[in-house]
Amino acid sequence: MRAVVQRVSTARVTVEGEVVGAIGPGMLVLLGVFEGDGPAEAERLATRIANFRFFPAGGRSMERSARDASAAGESRAALVVSQFTLVADGRKGRRPSFDRAARPEEAEPLYEHFVAQLARLGLPTAKGRFGAHMAVESVNDGPVTFVLDEVARGA
Repeated sequence: MRAVVQRVSTARVTVEGEVVGAIGPGMLVLLGVFEGDGPAEAERLATRIANFRFFPAGGRSMERSARDASAAGESRAALVVSQFTLVADGRKGRRPSFDRAARPEEAEPLYEHFVAQLARLGLPTAKGRFGAHMAVESVNDGPVTFVLDEVARGA
């Protein structure tokens, strides 16, 4: 799995003019699922992201995780958006290859499992609509953006 994680002031996802997910301060997580990924990768990546220290505290810009901030009374939500283009291979030619991307029927349950794991870890969560054409708006706070990978064991 691959995630692009951005610290945001606000973020929202609109599908056909309807806001389907929105958050205030927190993180926008763009999530790509590789062929061969499973529930274990979703759980490990969600745990890493929930505990990843990139929120400010005590005058330092990257002191708290989303879980730390929530425990301190500063709720940090997660907006999770599926984005299969994150797993594209653009090393050859002029067109990306999606050969390594999980098929939608495999990726969607793992996307949902990832979102559920963040919620189990105590983070308020919102999400986009899997497979839909989405308009994603965000105000990147910092800007702070990270790419995190969770490789399937044995891959």
